[in-house]
Formats: sequence, structure tokens, C-alpha cells
Amino acid sequence: MATIVMAGGGTGGHVVPLVAVARELKARGHQSVFIGTRTGFEAKLVPAAGFPLEFIEIGGLKRVGILRTVRTLVQLPLSVIRVLRLLGQYRPAAIFSLGGYAAGPVVLGGLLKGIPVVVMEPNAMPGLTNRQIGRFVSRALLSFSEATRFFPPGKSEITGLPVRPEFFAIPLKPRDAKLVILITGGSQGSRTLNEAARASWQYFREAGVPVRFIHQTGSASYEVLAKKFAESGLEGQVLAFIDDMPAAFAQADVVLCRAGAGTVAELAAAGKPSILVPLPHAADQHQLRNAEAFEKAGATVLVLDKDMDGGRLFEEIGKLRARPDQLKRMGERARFFAHPDAARRAADVLEGAAAH
Repeated sequence: MATIVMAGGGTGGHVVPLVAVARELKARGHQSVFIGTRTGFEAKLVPAAGFPLEFIEIGGLKRVGILRTVRTLVQLPLSVIRVLRLLGQYRPAAIFSLGGYAAGPVVLGGLLKGIPVVVMEPNAMPGLTNRQIGRFVSRALLSFSEATRFFPPGKSEITGLPVRPEFFAIPLKPRDAKLVILITGGSQGSRTLNEAARASWQYFREAGVPVRFIHQTGSASYEVLAKKFAESGLEGQVLAFIDDMPAAFAQADVVLCRAGAGTVAELAAAGKPSILVPLPHAADQHQLRNAEAFEKAGATVLVLDKDMDGGRLFEEIGKLRARPDQLKRMGERARFFAHPDAARRAADVLEGAAAH
């Protein structure tokens, strides 16, 4: 049995794939230990999944302001010292990193101790941590070929990001006269997508376009948007949060969403056509790079945040509704990015790194 340290946190998008790989490793008889922060999603998700979690104190360095930057630079050496002690305690055979600020001290400590480091980079533009340590990693597991240039030749492969199997099980949806539009800006919602949807309802109602909306707004905007939607006379649901997202995907003909790594991986697994509106302030424009890769493959319509409003949403839906063959092709090409065995392959690589 080998012990693997799992590094990464802050957002659910960093933590959920790590947990998926940890579960695969557990099924093979290995132990996984997470290192993260008390303020990130890992503090809730990792204990709930039944894995041990050790804490360090560290913050981000990108787009955080001068005070946060100074604080993080002060925390960094203390966090590395804490990590070195933890690595001495657990004696891991390998470290698995999904990047993010919580992973930085862990990866640095592992490299200082000569422990093999395997990284999973789910974005077309790698994050700061993975870009900085790319040349030192044992293996890089990628979702987009565009990221290969940041890692040594021969040390990277396309494995995709672990996604819940329910998304892969979604059957092909037959088209009918009513187009179902799923809108989600993530669990917290998206102001741009919420406002664009609200402004579009008048256009859809006046044009008499047969559509049905499923809209996850986030809790902050829910009450106002739910009331306005009820007044619109259109068919559909406005929800603060969608508990069963695979079921919502199964109903949708097209998905309007952001372009985070987890979201585009779910689109690929489900084979769903989309309109991607990248978050404009995402670190290193990684959401824009993800959306561009999907657009290049013919899997999405890319609309910049500054250009998305009610009129543009109505226009793009009208184009797609008039071209059912294009919708079908977009879904098929989204599946080019799907990798149902991502967690299994990551566990294979980690076992190989641990053995050597």
C-alpha cells in the first residue's frame, strides 16, 4: 500500500476531481492524505468523503491586491515548513496536484524532498502553480492539447478531468418543436448570464418562439428573477440551485454557461452543445482559452462577457434553433473532449510514479 498526498483546493472544481482519484486509489488499496486550507471547499468536501485532511495557511497571488499578496508571501515559507513536516510524517510515495494556491507549498515541499509529483491540469491555459513547476513534474495529465507546451516533451498526456459517471450516461436527446435552454453560472450564479436571460424573455415572448428555460440563478438573484420569470408567461423553471445537474443536462438541447474546467468537462461527457461565456476576470484568461478550444473544435458558440445581453442570447438561440444539424454536430464534437476513464488513468500514473 502506498500513501499519496493530494494537493489542491479553494474551489469545488479543484477538490472534486481529487476526491474522485482518491476513491479510485482507495479501491486499489492505497491511502490518500489531503493538504489544503480551512477556508477552501476542501474543508467541507474532503472530510465528508472520508479522507484525512491536514491544513496549511496560504492565500492566492493572482488578482488579490497588494495586501493579500504581501500576506501570502509571508505565509509561503511557513507553509512550506509545515508541509515538509507533514511529508516527513506521512512519507508519501507520490504527490498528486490539481494546482491552485493551496497546492503551491505542497508541490514545492515535495520537490525539495525528491518526491515524484504528478499534476492534473484541466485548463487549456495552466494555472500559475503548474506553469512554474511544469519542467520538474514526473507526469502531467491534461484536458487540452494546448497545454502541452508548458510541460517537458514526453511527460504529458491527455486524460481529461474526472467527471461524475451520470454525465456520461445521459442519452442522446431527440429534438422536438420546443427548444430547452439550460442556463447556469455555477452554484453562485452569474450576474451576466442572469441579466441576459431576464432581458431575453421579452424577445422570446413577443416572437412566440417555442422554448423552455431551466435556469440556475444562485441564491442572491433567485427571488427577483423567479418573480420576473413568473410574470413573463414563458415555460420553464427558475431555481436558486439545481441539485441534480445531470438530470437538467438530460433535458437540455443547449446549455448557456461559463467555461470553467469542470463545466466544459461536463459538457463533453454529456455531449451537449453550448453557448460559452467565459468569466472575463478568470486567472490568466483560462476560461477564454477553454472556450476557444471548444469553439475551434466546433463544439460551442463563444460569446464574450461584454457582448452577452438579452438581444444576443435571443439571436444565438434563434440561429441554433434554425439549424438542428449544427446543434447535433456541436454535441458530437463536444464528446471529442470526453474521457470517461480519467480517474482510473490518473490512479495508474500515480501507482507508476510511486513504484519508481
